[in-house]
Amino acid sequence: MIVLRRLDHVALRTPDVRGASARWAQQFGLAVRAQDGERALLACDDEPYALELLAGAAAGLDHVAWELDVGCSLEMAREHLEGFGAEVEGQEEALVTADADGNWIQIVPYREPSSMRPPHARAPSAAPPGHPRKLGHVNFLTGSVAEQVRFYSQALGMRMTDWLGEDEGAWLRIGSDHHVMALVGKDNVHLHHLAFDVVDMGQMRMALDHLGRHGRWLGWGPVRHGVGGNIASYVRIVEEECFVELYCDMEQLPADHVPRRWPDDRFSSNTWGPLPPRSYFRFDAAAIESERDSLEMLGMPLPPAPVSETVS
Repeated sequence: MIVLRRLDHVALRTPDVRGASARWAQQFGLAVRAQDGERALLACDDEPYALELLAGAAAGLDHVAWELDVGCSLEMAREHLEGFGAEVEGQEEALVTADADGNWIQIVPYREPSSMRPPHARAPSAAPPGHPRKLGHVNFLTGSVAEQVRFYSQALGMRMTDWLGEDEGAWLRIGSDHHVMALVGKDNVHLHHLAFDVVDMGQMRMALDHLGRHGRWLGWGPVRHGVGGNIASYVRIVEEECFVELYCDMEQLPADHVPRRWPDDRFSSNTWGPLPPRSYFRFDAAAIESERDSLEMLGMPLPPAPVSETVS
């Protein structure tokens, strides 16, 4: 048996760890917990860390880490994963495996929180002003939604929340938040976004104003998702080839929630208006240029994706 407590952190590769660490801290309000030339740890609030930056020649995802719930040991998790048929490495500090698309997964043991008090009652705190409240979820593009759902539900024990269409998308949860993992069916396999929870639209507005002054732009948003209900804005991160979603007001689910199947239409994606531009699902140079300069909005079609952006 395996029981997860929460999404622990996302690890990204970057050629310049110190530069990337300063950039993420300044632009997103993260606190630098530790750093050297090979590794940096950054936190949203008072957690150990939510973002890990690792030195690497090629930028992009290294792994996503999940923390076990109290009472579920690494030994129990290993037995469950091997019973599922997953290959597992590691032993004392963390387990390492891979999902159905080959994305690296790290399983870390339960850690007693530094404080059981709610954030507003913690004193002192190392969290900087205007920081996100937490790393809330991740979203992957995948060529096989069904296989990924099987892995995250059966191997990691997440519960299904909602489906989009037949197999166009899926959302899975651990606790009451609508989702901690989202899967969108596309031809390319890629980490699409990591998501930071903010208090409300007021904090989102201030964060987006701040990011705009640092040259960031929105690939899509603000939107109100039908699926999940969250108000969301998607900020393009060119350097590490992903998006950051800033979100608030996510749907909270009862323990007896029954998964729903949503139609694959505009309303399921955005009750306020338009679907995202096609560049939103790509990370190549043409897509970035099109998005940055709003070329699709000006009637200039996005050229086909390079062959390296697709998988068979």
